[in-house]
Amino acid sequence: MLDLLLFGVFPYVAIILLLVVSIQRYRSQRFTFSSLSSQFLESRRLFWGSVPFHLGILGVLFGHLIGFAIPRGVQLWNGDPLRLWILEVTALVFGSMALLGLIALVVRRMADRRLHQPTSIADKTLHVILFGLIGSGIYIALFHRWGSSWYAQVAVPYLRSIFLFQPNITILAPLPFAVKLHITLAWSLVAIFSFTRMVHVLVAPIPYLWRPNQLVIWNRRRGDQGETPTAPTEPHRPNAAHDAHRTGEAVRVREA
Repeated sequence: MLDLLLFGVFPYVAIILLLVVSIQRYRSQRFTFSSLSSQFLESRRLFWGSVPFHLGILGVLFGHLIGFAIPRGVQLWNGDPLRLWILEVTALVFGSMALLGLIALVVRRMADRRLHQPTSIADKTLHVILFGLIGSGIYIALFHRWGSSWYAQVAVPYLRSIFLFQPNITILAPLPFAVKLHITLAWSLVAIFSFTRMVHVLVAPIPYLWRPNQLVIWNRRRGDQGETPTAPTEPHRPNAAHDAHRTGEAVRVREA
């Protein structure tokens, strides 16, 4: 019964949440589709955490997608021991990069009080799930060898049965606990995905190419760089363009 709930029912709940919440959030809160970057608060440690994390996650995700798309090709590749070792070590390196990057990002948020406020409960939950997901993946790579082979032979048929609306949970029964935990955490990540800042990966920043420039008017007289900006004091302003010319500078900048 537990396997049925975790691997037969929960996947559909996670997928429905991903689709419904993403669409609703994009329609009603479109400007929340961003990573809510805190780089302006602290950037050095962000670099050393964000770069390895993203590179590692992309490498692991790409490997999983290749295995899902051409499982037969992965099995043929693994037929040679040397190529099998190369694939396994590569996956372990990317997983380790993702884990180290995640640790650096979490330590950065914990060490700087300014970063506590923009960190929501959903973000903290996401960190826990990512730690468990990446950690269990590394554990499988170290203690349950040849994960790429059993992924192509067992996990891929299971995933395809989910998308065909014919979930085959019996194929997962003989798998070790670490593998079942890894799969459960993966579906948990899908379920919470749309509630977190990671939702920004669903939207490419293409509209920025044709979005009109933003007009920024500084209420400061020309040459008064050291004074505090003040509002214009003239009782009558004929028009915005005339006011901008007399009391400030109009600067066009690309909206970030």
